[in-house]
Amino acid sequence: MGPEILIPLSFFLMIFGIVYLVYSTRNRERLALIEKGIDASIFLQGKDKGVPMWKVFILNLAFLLIGSGVGIFIALLITTYTRLNDGAVYPSIIITMAGIGLLAGFNKAKELDKE
Repeated sequence: MGPEILIPLSFFLMIFGIVYLVYSTRNRERLALIEKGIDASIFLQGKDKGVPMWKVFILNLAFLLIGSGVGIFIALLITTYTRLNDGAVYPSIIITMAGIGLLAGFNKAKELDKE
């Protein structure tokens, strides 16, 4: 087994370990609460209120992609009409606009949650 197989194998084991730890801890907490006599319906509270997670994910992904596209366009304009270095302008503008897009998506998701 060569060293090139160790990176994907260790990555898989890390993800598996994190998922296992989360589910086993959650199960132990629930069993401890049930043993103390607390009603098990406490785990079902909050499931029906709020916006579904997939809608928030799609909204944030859309704003991220819009921000990245606008960032590419602005960087193209800046490098075309100025003498700035392409290597510095493109990453900085794209990352900045993607961050602004994510911030706008977060604010929009908060507005949806209030409705």
